[in-house]
Amino acid sequence: MRRLLALSAGLVVLLLAAASPVAAQTTPGASPDLPPNVARACPVPAAPGTARCHALVRTDVHGPQPTTATPSGYGPSNLQSAYKLPSATAGSGQTVALVDAYDDPNAESDLAVYRSQYGLPACTTANGCFRKVTQSGTTTGYPSGNTGWAEEISLDLDMVSAICPNCRILLVEANSNYFSDLGTAVNEAATLGANAISNSYGGSEGSWELAYDTQYYNHPGVAVTASSGDGGYGVEYPAASPDVTAVGGTTLTTASNSRGWSETVWSGSGSGCSAYEKQPSWQQTTLTSYPSVCSRRVVADVAADANPNTGVAVYDTYGEAGWLVFGGTSVASPIIASVYALAGNAASVTTPVNGVGGYGSYPYTHTAGIFEVTSGKNSRGPCRNYLCEASTSWPGYSGPTGLGTPNGTNGIPGF
Repeated sequence: MRRLLALSAGLVVLLLAAASPVAAQTTPGASPDLPPNVARACPVPAAPGTARCHALVRTDVHGPQPTTATPSGYGPSNLQSAYKLPSATAGSGQTVALVDAYDDPNAESDLAVYRSQYGLPACTTANGCFRKVTQSGTTTGYPSGNTGWAEEISLDLDMVSAICPNCRILLVEANSNYFSDLGTAVNEAATLGANAISNSYGGSEGSWELAYDTQYYNHPGVAVTASSGDGGYGVEYPAASPDVTAVGGTTLTTASNSRGWSETVWSGSGSGCSAYEKQPSWQQTTLTSYPSVCSRRVVADVAADANPNTGVAVYDTYGEAGWLVFGGTSVASPIIASVYALAGNAASVTTPVNGVGGYGSYPYTHTAGIFEVTSGKNSRGPCRNYLCEASTSWPGYSGPTGLGTPNGTNGIPGF
């Protein structure tokens, strides 16, 4: 029933967007240009200062599947192959934190099913690999449950497992989807020793965000990633923060080339020019020869698979039936955070000072470790330049995919 309601709501929004194209172009995430077989796990935020998760779930591939069958959607071996990652040998001793709102009571048990299905080592509270805490760091008094955010949590846990099976996983559950709670959870993740922190959520920008950069997302020695959004052209926070690596999305497909895979811009990938954030010097250098269409922070920095129709397998049972297929930049953010963990040298990196340095800067000086995306455009808006489109006319960067996607761990620090 929830799926039917989500699809019905989506059709209503699409009709409203068609009637009011200006509103659709200027409100990030408000006009879901989604195919009929895809639904949002979390609704568009109704209140200022709140965020929604960016998980997109396929409605035509879901439910229990035979235990002897391979689940639909990409699994660990696919993603590791596509991004040439040393997942079997790297990541030991690293902790990837996932910040989400509300509670998923089945998080650990669902994680166990995913890892068992793909032959990954167990990651449990008992063996010290998995830890779930509140935004205050406690292991009691968890927030109320929420089925949409629980889907996001399962997606996040499974993507860290797929990319860095040797990493420890820290799940920090915020009391609500207000940025103040989510930001408090980010701070707690850093306090508890996370090497990388993934944030698969976002909301509209506001004048308050400059203070939030410093208060919540500036963590020297910790790699912080944030999804760029799943509503196409338009900038969201915290991806707009120069203190995070903003992660866009691609369509990842197999190919008969030397890599074995190819990628184009996913139409839902968030991108654009921030309304408030100063453009870091490392972006200025890259964009010097590009059209002068943005003098502020440009989103995104890098990208990974996000198209639900080239989506990933996820196991979730809190309000769901088991194996699902997910897309959205909620897939991409934990992938990139886990690549940081595989690289294993986050402690040597500091956050930006007057626009110099910071995690976002590393891919800009390590492009040999990146697969460039050279075709495709995201949806919404009249944009026809690098802010929304990948093209050989502006090689090396596009808003929806940034510099590109991981080619091993040589460019994020390195990826």
